[in-house]
Amino acid sequence: MTEPQKSALLSKAHEMLNFSYTPYSGFKVGAALLCKSGKIFGGCNIENAAYSPSNCAERTAFFSAVSSGEREFEAIAVVGGENGIVKDFCPPCGVCRQVMMEFCDAKSFKIILQDGSGHTKEFSLEEILPEGFGAKNLQGGK
Repeated sequence: MTEPQKSALLSKAHEMLNFSYTPYSGFKVGAALLCKSGKIFGGCNIENAAYSPSNCAERTAFFSAVSSGEREFEAIAVVGGENGIVKDFCPPCGVCRQVMMEFCDAKSFKIILQDGSGHTKEFSLEEILPEGFGAKNLQGGK
């Protein structure tokens, strides 16, 4: 991934904070997913009064990309904070990490986080989901 791609991802993730629907928690999250095709899909968190039907920004981006025919992904940028004000790093939840495991190579897929000071952290999926469960587990390790 190039520095311009990384910058574009972070910019798109920040932009997606504006679209979050968070009337209950007020905690807005924006995500931007880079496909191997070069396309970028944005995502925001969408809450629901029943809570369990809520959807995280990362999954929104993945589901949007997959429903558009994309199946290969390179990286995702994630930012978030109360009322859309980014202060600290906002790592993906466990469910989002599992969705990433479904579609991404754990060794090469990158997760980029940014705090309110502009500092970034970058991880591989394998680093934040060690021993992740995926399709290979269901195929006897093939």
